[in-house]
Amino acid sequence: MSNQRPGKRKPASMSDQMGAGMKEVLFFKYAKEVLEQNGNEDAAFYFEQMETWLREGNSLPTDGKYVARALGV
Repeated sequence: MSNQRPGKRKPASMSDQMGAGMKEVLFFKYAKEVLEQNGNEDAAFYFEQMETWLREGNSLPTDGKYVARALGV
């Protein structure tokens, strides 16, 4: 018999977040391709900037200063 109480269990929360970052990257990648196919090269450039920003390990910016930095403006 053990005097040790049972440990607390908590479900893993990382599994939900693992694919979220890649979904964002793929969104910007496909949006860039669609914009290029429709002749919107300027807009496609900025979507490519955001794709690169995310691939470098950064998160989506929420501050205006960081949005400008991510877009290369």
